[in-house]
Amino acid sequence: MPDGAMIDLRSDTVTRPTPAMLEAMSKALVGDDVFGEDPTVNALEERLASLFGKEAGLFCPSGTMTNQIAVRVHTRPGDEVIGDEGMHIYRYEGGGIMANSGCSVKFVPNDRGRYTAQAMEAAINNAADSYVARTRLVNVENTHNRGGGSVWDLQEVQRIRTVCDRHGLALHLDGARIFNAMAVDGHTPLEWGAPFDSVSVCLSKGLGAPVGSVLLGGREFIREARRVRKRMGGGMRQAGYLAAACMHALDHHVDRLVLDHRKAARLAAALSGLPYVQTVLPVETNIVVFDLAGGRRAADVLDLLRDKGVRALPFGPHTIRMVTHLDVDDQAIERAENILGELRP
Repeated sequence: MPDGAMIDLRSDTVTRPTPAMLEAMSKALVGDDVFGEDPTVNALEERLASLFGKEAGLFCPSGTMTNQIAVRVHTRPGDEVIGDEGMHIYRYEGGGIMANSGCSVKFVPNDRGRYTAQAMEAAINNAADSYVARTRLVNVENTHNRGGGSVWDLQEVQRIRTVCDRHGLALHLDGARIFNAMAVDGHTPLEWGAPFDSVSVCLSKGLGAPVGSVLLGGREFIREARRVRKRMGGGMRQAGYLAAACMHALDHHVDRLVLDHRKAARLAAALSGLPYVQTVLPVETNIVVFDLAGGRRAADVLDLLRDKGVRALPFGPHTIRMVTHLDVDDQAIERAENILGELRP
C-alpha cells in the first residue's frame, strides 16, 4: 500500500481484484448461466458443493441473496426463524425475512452470536399450538459479524443439528466468513457442511473476489432455489467472468487468511489500554470491535480517523468496527497503530 494512501478498514468487502485475479477473469470460458450453459459458473458450483459435501450449488450476486433464497425455500409465510438478535439475515438484509418470506423471527440468548442447543430448543414453538408461529428454520452465522468475528464450536452446532432433527427443523449456515472460521479451528469444509441443510459461502469478503456467493444444498433444494433466484432478479448471463475470480480466490486466497487474523490481533493490541477505548471484543479472526470510553461518539472518532487517513465503520452510537483484509498490508497496519496511538478524541 503506498505511503499516505487511505487505510480502508471498513470491511473486507472493499478489496479489489489482484492482477492475477483479473487475468483469470479475462481468460474465463463463459456461456449463458440462466440457461445453465456457463462452464465456469458450473465448475464453481460443483467445486464448492463437493468441498462442503452437498449435492449442488447456485451462484448468486451476494450473500444476502443466497441467505434470503435459503429462507424462502425452507419456510412458508407465517413460519418463524430462530437465531441470535445480531444475525446478518435479520439485521443487515433489508427486512428480507419478513418481506421475501413472510416469516417472523425469535431470538436466542447468545454469547457474541453463538448460542447453545439447549437455548435454541427452548425457543422452539409448540407445533400443535395454532396461536403461535410454526418454527421452521434455525440460522447459524459463522464467523459472527456482530460478535467481532467470533467462531462457532462445531460440536455445539452438531448438538443443534440433533435438536433440529428431533423437531423437524431445517438448519442454515450463513457462512459469509466460513473460511476465516476454518483458518482458526482447523476443521474442513466437509465437517462444517455436514450438519447443515443449506450453506451460504461468500467469496467477496476475505477471499477477495469482486462479486459472488454460492448457495449449497440438496439437488431438489437448489432446483427450487434457482426458481427463487430468477424471481428475485438474480439470474446472470455470462457470469463466468465473476465465477473465475471466485475460483482464483479459492486457489490462492484461502491460506493467507491467517495473515489478516494476525493484523486484526495487532490492531486489538494497539487499541487496548488507549484512554478513549473502553473495551475491545476478543479477536479470533479479522474483525475488531471496540467500545469508546467516556461517552465518546463513534461518529466523532470516525471523523478524526478519516482525517488522519483511516476509515472504519460505526457499529453503534459508541462502538466502532475495523476489518483487516488482503488490501491492507503490514505497513498500513503499522501506520494505523500509530494513528490510533496519537489520536486525542
